Amino acid sequence: MFDIAGELHGWLAEDREFAVATVVSVSGSAPRGPGAALAVDSEGTAIGSVSGGCVEGAVYELCLQALEDGEIHVERFGYSDEDAFAVGLTCGGVVEIMVTPVGARAPVRPVLRAALSAVVRGEPGALARVVEGPAELLGGALLVRPDGSYEGGLGGPAELDRTVAEETGALLDAGRTGTVALAPGGAGRGLPRAESGTGAYCPDGLTLLVESSVPPPRMIVFGAIDFAAALVRAGGFLGYRVTVCDARPVFATRARFPEADEIVVDWPHRYLRRTATDARTVLCVLTHDPKFDVPLLKEALGRPVAFVGAMGSRRTHADRERRLREAGVGERELARLRSPIGLDLGARTPEETALSIAAEIVAARRGGTGVPLTGSGVPIHRDAGRRVAGAA
Repeated sequence: MFDIAGELHGWLAEDREFAVATVVSVSGSAPRGPGAALAVDSEGTAIGSVSGGCVEGAVYELCLQALEDGEIHVERFGYSDEDAFAVGLTCGGVVEIMVTPVGARAPVRPVLRAALSAVVRGEPGALARVVEGPAELLGGALLVRPDGSYEGGLGGPAELDRTVAEETGALLDAGRTGTVALAPGGAGRGLPRAESGTGAYCPDGLTLLVESSVPPPRMIVFGAIDFAAALVRAGGFLGYRVTVCDARPVFATRARFPEADEIVVDWPHRYLRRTATDARTVLCVLTHDPKFDVPLLKEALGRPVAFVGAMGSRRTHADRERRLREAGVGERELARLRSPIGLDLGARTPEETALSIAAEIVAARRGGTGVPLTGSGVPIHRDAGRRVAGAA
């Protein structure tokens, strides 16, 4: 739903009533992932998408129905080869969608307003909604902030909200969107027992859709060269906040990198020591000079970042590994280094090389193989994993 946060926030400001359909889970080759949304207001205006076109018409009608009856609807759409006119995903996947009416008096409206306002302001947060469980809890929502505070409620005991806030916070820390299955109460970190002591509040457990909104991940490009200019554009296209760092002020200029979010003139390893990185950060070392590469990579490979890659020939890479070992970098850290950086596309130009590097970053992030899909037999889309809390 956060992919259309700006529009929905505007609708709420205008006091519009609407229904929002959100992708809860996907399997197979479904075109859009959990959290993708389509919304329809009371005038029939539609924004967003849940399937790239395959089932939009059917979901639109579900939204209108939800606006009329005020009920939450959960539907599953999949491929059907028995009926040519069946509503299904032509790509062969299965998608589960929850449609939530957001009328003027809908209990979920205040927490949605708070969540969408936070997204529009660029503040991190995660929205948890019940997508499977007791009917009285279905659609209940909780907004969780990085400091552990939360607002809203699922409609159950306060202990249930606290449990959900803890599990949601774990996904927020990782910047992830997906489902969380909470096991029934009892051992482990499952659902709380009912205050009456008559058993678990949710005997069959509870499934949540957690949508996280976090600042864009960082890409730091070291080395202000022509290849870096192309990589800056590719990184921005992929949604990264891109920084270019080089110790040479004559090269690290706004004129050379107009599309970079930030340009830093400093020794790369010194800048990396003082800047913030996290588990989503991508580090691309294009300096191609041992006096820059070795201290920088020694620092980079000791950080829990998503990707560390370095440009250079195989001979350069072998020499670089030798120098890093001499500098005290262990084999486990060296195994994280992706060098020569990029997938084998036969790239020659800076733009082609940037595409090669970007492709490897995406493959590393999504668990792709990098092989051609033609004849490979590998799944086109990886199933989104379901995190289970409280399981033995």
